[in-house]
Order: sequence, then structure tokens, then C-alpha cells
Amino acid sequence: MQATDLLMLSEALAQHRNWSLSTVGFYAANDGKFFQRIQSGGGCTLRTAHRVTVWFADNWPADLAWPRDIPRPPKSKEAA
Repeated sequence: MQATDLLMLSEALAQHRNWSLSTVGFYAANDGKFFQRIQSGGGCTLRTAHRVTVWFADNWPADLAWPRDIPRPPKSKEAA
């Protein structure tokens, strides 16, 4: 998963839920500035990227198509 993939997922979810990117960042990474930092060229640890990716997989709305260009990870054991 690339930083651009995380941004694409966050923007799609934000638009679908009528949320700001900071709201998505709060839920996905427990950090309201997470996606703003990624947009500005900042990075994150692999552990954080994995945790955010799993959060998207577990919390993606059924009525929103997952972007075709991004491989969808399986849901976590807790969410499955």
C-alpha cells in the first residue's frame, strides 16, 4: 500500500460519509492530522500504514465500491 493509496481511500470515504480528512484520520489512525501530513509529503511507519489499511478494510461501507486500483486486504480476525 502506497501513501497515495491511503490518500485515495481516505478521500473516497470522507466524501461518501461527508467527513473531513481529519475525521477519517482520527478514526483510522487516532490522529486527526495524519492524512494532512501524508498529503504534504510526510510519511508514517509501516506499522501505522498497516493499521490504517486494516481499519479501512474493516470499516469500508458496503454501499461504497473499493477503488479498483488498490488491492483490498482481508478484514481483521476481529471484524470478520
